[in-house]
Amino acid sequence: MHGTTELPVPTPAEQQLSDALVSAIRAEIAAAGGAIPFSRYMEMCLYTPGLGYYSAGQRKFGAGGDFVTAPEISPLFGRCVARSCAAVLEATGGSLLEFGAGSGRLAADLLGELAVLDCLPDSYLILERSAELRQRQQHTLQRELPQLADRVSWLDTLPGPGYRGVVLANEVLDAMACERWRWNGERVEQYFVVPDGPGFAWQARTCAGSELATTIEGYARQYGLDRGYISEVNPAITPWLRSIAECLEAGLVLLIDYGYPRREYLHPQRANGTLQCHYRQRVHDDVFYCPGLQDITAHVDFTAVAEAATAADLQVAGYTTQAHFLLDCGLDRLLQSAGPADEVGYLQQAQQAKTLILPGEMGERFHCIGLTRGLDAEIPGFRMHDMRGRL
Repeated sequence: MHGTTELPVPTPAEQQLSDALVSAIRAEIAAAGGAIPFSRYMEMCLYTPGLGYYSAGQRKFGAGGDFVTAPEISPLFGRCVARSCAAVLEATGGSLLEFGAGSGRLAADLLGELAVLDCLPDSYLILERSAELRQRQQHTLQRELPQLADRVSWLDTLPGPGYRGVVLANEVLDAMACERWRWNGERVEQYFVVPDGPGFAWQARTCAGSELATTIEGYARQYGLDRGYISEVNPAITPWLRSIAECLEAGLVLLIDYGYPRREYLHPQRANGTLQCHYRQRVHDDVFYCPGLQDITAHVDFTAVAEAATAADLQVAGYTTQAHFLLDCGLDRLLQSAGPADEVGYLQQAQQAKTLILPGEMGERFHCIGLTRGLDAEIPGFRMHDMRGRL
């Protein structure tokens, strides 16, 4: 763990915002009888209206924010994803729905490339919980693609049944509120959050007989977890995918995030879990540091995603690394198109491409999974390297 003393000190205005959220969380804990599940704490830290990390106004994305996502690194990412989406849109028609569109960077790159490919969706829908981020997305798209801005609309809920096209979520699953647990060798303990002086602390409670306990007991037997093993589970994945499946008539659900198949997720080297906090380009694991000012994430169990998809009557059509996905979508050809006339541009994009695909960067840490229904088409991104056997 990086000591919090090494982290940048919040400004007075930021500290005031965090203090207000701390008060709201402490009131929630008091109303709940002295403790709340970690999932509720994480939900409040990230999404409390006006105070949560994704609901307040701090800059989050890019070099001046807390972390950098693939679309912020290079437009090559969005252009490659667009080529995968284009094949689906050609087969199904319909729309493109993006969950949690961040700064709007990916939406702009996707729409721009789909226009070049003459494969624009009927509409580009964005489901965004944060009013502040909606404004940023609207500004980005109006500034960069004013001629296409009228195709974009923002939703508060999923469309009704009959949706056709693509559902896209880039770095969304990792920001869903998760439960944290510990295997004590005989029983499962669930982590709660309790007050501790001016801040908060962990409290582990036995949760025998619960759905969480049954799930983790199964993991402990199957993978031989050591006493004291700590990890996370995302209870929201199953209902989330079920709700998407209920509206999807035909098309692709494309999920891109960092994580592992379960056997790797529960590897002994991850015996302290995968929780991470991102604050001004620093990564640490103190989830109680300045609530509301830092991102809190957990890696994705892609086996759980596949299981939830199958239960929702979706087909797992592909699973691979981000590197193989982007290369299969033509990253190398798009990069070559930047040179040799524009040598500076080529070198800049080549460096960006390395960050996206090298194993030590994002190439193997990030994985892509494609879930389909009623789709009889080859999906660019999943043709080069099939990893479904690892799920």
